[in-house]
Amino acid sequence: MPTLPRLAFASGVLGFATVLGPAGLPAQVPAARTEAEAVAFYVDAHRREITAELLDFLALPNVAADTENIRRNAARLVEMMEARGIRTRLLETDGPPMVFGELPVPGATRTILFYCHYDGQPTDASRWVGHAPWDPVLRDGNLESSPETFALPAEGPIEDDWRIYGRSASDDKSPIVALLSALDALEAAGLQPTSNLKFLFEGDEEAGSPHLDRLVREHEDLLVADLAVIADGPRHSSGRPTAVFGVRGIVTAEITVYGPTVPLHSGHYGNWAPNPAEALAELLATAQDEDGRVTIAGWYEDVLPLGPADAAALAALPDEEEERRRLGIALPEGGGRSRWEMVTLPSFNVRGMWSAWVGDQARTIVPDRAIASLDFRLVRDIQPRQQVERFVGHVIRQGYHVVSEEPDLATRLGHPKLAKIESTRGYPAVRTPLDDPAARAVVEAVREATGEEPVVIPTHGGSVPGHVFPDYLGATFVLLPIVNPDNNQHSPNENLRLGNLFSGISIFAGVMRMP
Repeated sequence: MPTLPRLAFASGVLGFATVLGPAGLPAQVPAARTEAEAVAFYVDAHRREITAELLDFLALPNVAADTENIRRNAARLVEMMEARGIRTRLLETDGPPMVFGELPVPGATRTILFYCHYDGQPTDASRWVGHAPWDPVLRDGNLESSPETFALPAEGPIEDDWRIYGRSASDDKSPIVALLSALDALEAAGLQPTSNLKFLFEGDEEAGSPHLDRLVREHEDLLVADLAVIADGPRHSSGRPTAVFGVRGIVTAEITVYGPTVPLHSGHYGNWAPNPAEALAELLATAQDEDGRVTIAGWYEDVLPLGPADAAALAALPDEEEERRRLGIALPEGGGRSRWEMVTLPSFNVRGMWSAWVGDQARTIVPDRAIASLDFRLVRDIQPRQQVERFVGHVIRQGYHVVSEEPDLATRLGHPKLAKIESTRGYPAVRTPLDDPAARAVVEAVREATGEEPVVIPTHGGSVPGHVFPDYLGATFVLLPIVNPDNNQHSPNENLRLGNLFSGISIFAGVMRMP
């Protein structure tokens, strides 16, 4: 693990500031005209050390169910945070621990809570090109243009367009390193945060955050803050700095449709034994029309119409024609509405289907069952349980008998159309008004830190359990994504463009210094 600076904030004046930098060597930041320039100078001078710390962190496998390794991640986080003078402790749950840190600032009247997660999605190593998921490598660009990998060089420039490939490179370990490096940069410039800072790093967000709700309620006094900044997700596809005022909630479900009790020879039984794969495909097709609008009764019932401020913000978003072409989409769903307009609506998504065998394992059979895994993204005022019940009602209206457990033979014989539906608990959406003073202050801080006009998005398409912060702590919610949009989040060959990491450090330092 790289040697990290130990923080002892000097007075907030720009000028030469000496700290113990990487490898214990003195590091100075010269006088600069602005705070943003001072931070940028530090980042440019320490690109190698910042990148090395992230590479070291990425080498730790971090699937939430891998108890031994997830605790190694938590222990490493404690080391990294305490090296910056952050008062750190583990908040134990029935699963991975949450890592909490606190950095009080004398005289500060605002408290900012930064949230990230340190766990990552499971991996299929066979689909990672040129390296294992937790053996991070560098490429001189994206995989398509620069397939060759290399290790971090000992000298020479570290380029913005280089990319780290590895699980959690973008989601969510790089924002964690960016947050901690922002503290290094401020200390080196002789600046201290203007707000009390708290940090909460979760260890099973990718498993659905099963413990976050209860933990925040139990530790309300410890976590209380005025502003909650979620450092997760990708920037807008334009690449500009991005501030998001809301995220969708999510609930998942799995539906199983039944055929015969065992797979049957398709020659002997085809066209006689009901085929559950065909039945499930027909059933799912009834849930949406050809434009992708969900046809389930009540699906949009609680959606609030867009107000003038939301409509104006959506209209101001950059065009995404280039992204449509990059993704090979001939005609998007939505009947001509933009992707970000569609994000303001609840969604119905088939995230995976399975029945029998395909490819070189295919065989001439009638399957015994077919399964679809679904996710429903939620917007404000739509509750997870509500949406699941609407889906169950839709299935029943299609003539199905619905059960919640594996059916016995009598149940199979009693119902020609039979489906089992199971669902998760999920969590609701969160939205901050576009004119909220604290949120607007964050936008101004991003503008000052980067010198660019941020893209302001009313609601992000992804889901994080951000509702706990306004609901239980009364904190204003803002999401500040820093990673590149083409990062392959949750997929094989996840990656991070280094320029986004370095820019993210400046953004977080600017928020920490908000007036």
